Amino acid sequence: MTTDIRTPPQSAKGSPADDPQTGTPDTAEESLGEATSDASLERTVIRSAQIGQEIADDPGRFRVLTGDRPTGNLHLGHYFGTLANRVALQRRGVETFLVIADYQVIADRDGVGPIRERVLSLMADYLAIGLDPERTTIFTHSSIPELNQLMLPFLSLVTDAELRRNPTVKAEAEATGGRPMSGLLLTYPVHQAADILFCNANLVPVGKDQLPHLEQARVVARRFDERYGRVNPDRPVFRAPEALLSGAANLLGTDGHKMSKSRHNTVELGMDADTTAAVLKKAVTDSDRMITYDPVARPEVSNLVLLAALASDQDPVAVAAQIGDGGGGALKKVVTEAVNEHFAPIRARRIELAGDPAYLQQVLARGNATASEVAQRTLDDVRTAMQMRYT
Repeated sequence: MTTDIRTPPQSAKGSPADDPQTGTPDTAEESLGEATSDASLERTVIRSAQIGQEIADDPGRFRVLTGDRPTGNLHLGHYFGTLANRVALQRRGVETFLVIADYQVIADRDGVGPIRERVLSLMADYLAIGLDPERTTIFTHSSIPELNQLMLPFLSLVTDAELRRNPTVKAEAEATGGRPMSGLLLTYPVHQAADILFCNANLVPVGKDQLPHLEQARVVARRFDERYGRVNPDRPVFRAPEALLSGAANLLGTDGHKMSKSRHNTVELGMDADTTAAVLKKAVTDSDRMITYDPVARPEVSNLVLLAALASDQDPVAVAAQIGDGGGGALKKVVTEAVNEHFAPIRARRIELAGDPAYLQQVLARGNATASEVAQRTLDDVRTAMQMRYT
């Protein structure tokens, strides 16, 4: 999940949201509808801020689940949007499970493409930016059959109508242009629930548009408890995960539209300095030579200012003031220098990692083994709760 769902263990103590018997709407329709309401969003924002403080006080109370689909190379939007935050959480002592969601690639595509190369590329990116395999468990969907087996009981807890109401499912279905929707795409929210719940993640870094997916996982956890019961009478099999809302900036692509691998408007993490300069040189600006930071009136210029600010750890208003009336050319020069300086050590490390695929495979195998052990324990609890242990 870019997920970042994908896009999270023991829920924060004292929070009603963590009790599967309280603070949860009675139906998935009400729950998923409320997930995007203004009042619910305000509560989520407040709770997310509280979680930030609780992480500072006791990071060991949390386990994060997040991840990405291996559909292409990671870019600056990924880095400043989610990747840097994963490293920050790791440094604060929060245990993280990071799924490379290879099965989700085929949810809306006819084939897997060069998936092996893309998985290893993700591994190189993850390790190059500072994710530590000793503290972050990196694994692939296809390597954890116990995780995917949770889909069967989870699917018994939701209806097709509830799935079709999910905003992402609706949007993806519309984007197919009338082409029949695959069963995997329809059940995408349930697969994400399995991602989160298999490892008892209790914290999921998400954007506001991903809250319905997280709420679906909470619904699945509650319904499993109500329908199938518990192994330990004092606690449910699955704990209710909470959202850690991202405060990261939403960067635009070089063409002024949403940054997207499919639009080819990105600066990839693996690009060298010269390629980065060539890409940024083509970035859209405007005719006003005075550089200001005004995201509403001047989105393209402000986007480049923001990118320079993020890469140099400065305030965007201050960056704009430094450029002054230098125009688009000066702005692009500042952005290029800031980006290339920031990513120089990451790119050097990435080249080393990409040149040692055996090491990347070793790290992934170790992560798969850890995730599989966790998933097997969870599946054992599920079978026990469902009275399906026969020996």
